[in-house]
Amino acid sequence: MKKTQLLLILILITAISFASEKEKKEKKEKSDKSLSIIPLPAIAYSPSNGWMLGVAPGASWFMGNPENTSISSGLGTLIYTTKKQFLFTAKTNVFLEGDNWNLMGDWRYFITSQPTYGLGTGPQSGKPVGSGIDFGEGNFSQPIPDAQMMDFNYLRFHETFLKRIGDTRYFLGLGYHLDIHSGIKDNLLDLDTVPPVITSHYGYQTINGFSTTKYTTSGISFNALLDSRDNAVNPYSGRYAFVNIRVNPTFLGSSQSSSILWLEYRDYLHLDSERPRHLIGFWTYGWFVTSGNLPYMDLPAVGWDQFGRSGRAYTQGRFRGEDLMYGEIEYRFPLQKQKETFGGVVFVNATTASNRNADINLFKYLDYAYGAGLRIMVNKKSRANLSLDYAFGKYGAGGFYFGINEVF
Repeated sequence: MKKTQLLLILILITAISFASEKEKKEKKEKSDKSLSIIPLPAIAYSPSNGWMLGVAPGASWFMGNPENTSISSGLGTLIYTTKKQFLFTAKTNVFLEGDNWNLMGDWRYFITSQPTYGLGTGPQSGKPVGSGIDFGEGNFSQPIPDAQMMDFNYLRFHETFLKRIGDTRYFLGLGYHLDIHSGIKDNLLDLDTVPPVITSHYGYQTINGFSTTKYTTSGISFNALLDSRDNAVNPYSGRYAFVNIRVNPTFLGSSQSSSILWLEYRDYLHLDSERPRHLIGFWTYGWFVTSGNLPYMDLPAVGWDQFGRSGRAYTQGRFRGEDLMYGEIEYRFPLQKQKETFGGVVFVNATTASNRNADINLFKYLDYAYGAGLRIMVNKKSRANLSLDYAFGKYGAGGFYFGINEVF
């Protein structure tokens, strides 16, 4: 593992140097251009994915006069893994001229596999899958003490349109959200043994009347946003608050009717008026099923926020439930007395999720993680950072995280 980490660091240092030199050259030759693209190569390794090869570009630009138009940003990935997984993502946060409109997009297509650990936070032994699932007349399935690997295809198309209210920083708007899981295979599911091996996915889907091989969630959302941040890709000041109420009726194609509530808040506390980069950032969100039933893989889960930044130390979807709350605090500081090229962060996060059928309520268990990271500012105009983090969590979780822009 140490060799792998060293290799990743060397590759990233090369990429940083390339991006920095390219930026200096383009700034000199095309100083009138507002578009900045960082073509970061993606080379990494994880037990779930094997070796991952591809590109993960980041971009920032202005759709109008920078004096009255916020910076727009986009992140993408195009990755193929040695476990024959294909991962495509395109995530955008766009402000039109004068910030009259804010457009948020999240498009994904995966041919992939991923572990799931049942519903709720807390030790695996405290969940139904840890002690078996009751499948009738006091008969229990064979327990599964650890990760349950699943193969599936996933299509996501989320697009939200928000209109600015007068000269304020408030926005209101509508969105459309489509999630399709297909080709689902539970690798540990075995109904022919005595007792049977029933996975969390199969048990939940069966109890709630969903297909175990394919399902769709399709709906419209009503949205309210406050965004007074001075820079969306690397905020030094301002606040961000977002409310999303999503309704998923069957006549739009959902497998079952349901509704979901998303509440999010971010804030930034300055520690040095002369060095705005020296601050403490706060981020929290709550994600709740408010009516009906959602399919298993569409339930609130850590790491499935728009930019996939929550839950550092844990794999995406490590904690899942009908209700989920997440919080994070990050201390950010410059590493140079005058320049802003290098910075550091120290962070801690915590997640709690429910399992309504197993009497696991929010805050019954709180799973935390902590870590530190390096920031390298590769574009001073947009304040775009290359981020390198290492996080430690419970149950032996941990790992490196690489990305463009701040986590929140």
